[in-house]
Amino acid sequence: MSGEKDGIDNPVREKSFAFAIRVVGLYKYLVNEKKEFVLSKQLLKSGTSIGANVEEGIGGISRKDFRAKLSIAYKEARETKYWLKLLHATDYIDEKAFDSMIEDCEELLKILYVIVKKAGE
Repeated sequence: MSGEKDGIDNPVREKSFAFAIRVVGLYKYLVNEKKEFVLSKQLLKSGTSIGANVEEGIGGISRKDFRAKLSIAYKEARETKYWLKLLHATDYIDEKAFDSMIEDCEELLKILYVIVKKAGE
């Protein structure tokens, strides 16, 4: 499976990696500036897991394996959305940061949903 999906120009791979970098940056801010250690750790785990599962899926040995890993990536993106909303609602991140991060997360969710649906056909 990796041959057809392992190209360098892979939008979901690129977007999930870029999102993970943003999540790491937000995590550092939350820990260093806001002294928040619990919610931020949850965000770090789920937000970086999206790209890790995409990468595993790309390297999958079958269509079923690919779909399973991208389904996990989708679920991790949903979880990340939850943590972002909670951090915003509890005033750990401001409106501007929240809007930017949630927009990227929503974009990943849409892409992953389409991929998982098509892989299941």
